[in-house]
Amino acid sequence: MTTVIDGKNVAASVIQTVKSATASLEKASGVTTGLAVIIVGDDPASHAYVGSKGRMAKECGFKSIQHTLPAETKQEDLAALVATLNADPSIHGILVQLPLPKPLDSEPIIQSILPEKDVDGLSVVNAGKLATGDLKTGLVSCTPAGAMVFVRRTHGEDLSGLNAVVIGRSNLFGKPMAQLLLNANATVTIAHSRTKNLAEVCRNADILVAAVGRPEMVKADWVKPGATVIDVGINRVAAPERGEGKTRLVGDVAFQEVSAVASTITPVPGGVGPMTIAMLMANTVIAAHRTAGQTPPQF
Repeated sequence: MTTVIDGKNVAASVIQTVKSATASLEKASGVTTGLAVIIVGDDPASHAYVGSKGRMAKECGFKSIQHTLPAETKQEDLAALVATLNADPSIHGILVQLPLPKPLDSEPIIQSILPEKDVDGLSVVNAGKLATGDLKTGLVSCTPAGAMVFVRRTHGEDLSGLNAVVIGRSNLFGKPMAQLLLNANATVTIAHSRTKNLAEVCRNADILVAAVGRPEMVKADWVKPGATVIDVGINRVAAPERGEGKTRLVGDVAFQEVSAVASTITPVPGGVGPMTIAMLMANTVIAAHRTAGQTPPQF
């Protein structure tokens, strides 16, 4: 029988740990975990994401602040707001919702966030710490951190002797995911659009992670029998069976056929997706513990 990972359940258990850690930190040191979110412009999807992050932060017992700026905000004004939040000791996590409206340049803004407050794990300092195996002081990008929780709960902390293949080499997901697997002693291959014989490379994987944004690209004959398959893709495709103009969400993995071969698989939706916000909350409470000189919780 194939195990289908319930991302909502796993995310709920992460949030439960965050709530307990938030309460115990406040009790032990009087520190309330603080998260500040900056959103620029009026993109509806971005506002929906930010709203859910704010609600979750309040639910976790955080001090939650949202700065909503107009689309015509100047680069220097955005940079000044980040500098103010960097200097605010009551804020432990700073998140700038991407993408920023043009002509704002997101990269210098992201890199200006103090690494210890960079709860999205996007600064070059945090990327460098992950690359050198420093998980004690760095913060890890939320989606790969969430995917890694699934891997650890399936295979344990030590992945020695296991082959892992990550399809996708983005800075946001592919590279940090590969580093996390490598840090846990897996033998890791990063595959991508230029990889020859991609299906053959994937068939060698005990742990296969797909993050390319191509609907249902990974077929059953790409997957080693008994493998763990983590599907990070979110693709909207036409669903005429639901009515004219209707769509549905699918991953990068052909779920029905691959679930007949894999031993463990994540669905889309309801797999990795719910973990992203949960790990953002986890990173924020970890940052607060470090600032207060307390040992952060394990996730």
